[in-house]
Amino acid sequence: MRTTYMAKPSEIDRKWFVVDAEGKTLGRLASEVATLLRGKHKPTFTPHMDTGDNVIIINAEKIHLTGNKLADKMYYRHSRYPGSLKSMTAGEMRDRKPTQLIELAVKGMLPKGSLGRQVAKKMHVYAGNEHPHVAQKPEVYELRG
Repeated sequence: MRTTYMAKPSEIDRKWFVVDAEGKTLGRLASEVATLLRGKHKPTFTPHMDTGDNVIIINAEKIHLTGNKLADKMYYRHSRYPGSLKSMTAGEMRDRKPTQLIELAVKGMLPKGSLGRQVAKKMHVYAGNEHPHVAQKPEVYELRG
């Protein structure tokens, strides 16, 4: 009888990938990065464990949104004090906090709970072309499509 493979923490092989966001569509980039972070691209994927890789995203300020989302898509935050609801369009967020735009999109595609928070820590987003992770020898990852 064959049993389902379950990865052990000692068997997990983590790699580092660099993804260039310049000219890429936000949702398509986020879904592939979420797959890499979660480890679903590996044959050793185990649903209840963090088997994914580390991902570095550069050029976050040059991300592309389709349609009229730059003006219409809204991001809200609230401090839980009365009357403190703040809103920002996707265009404003891309100009002010481009890294947060990508982080929110990817985190929305990860599991909710402690596993999702653990997986999200392996994502490093930078607005420019430089990143401080050269010592990890990251491989360039080409997105599909």
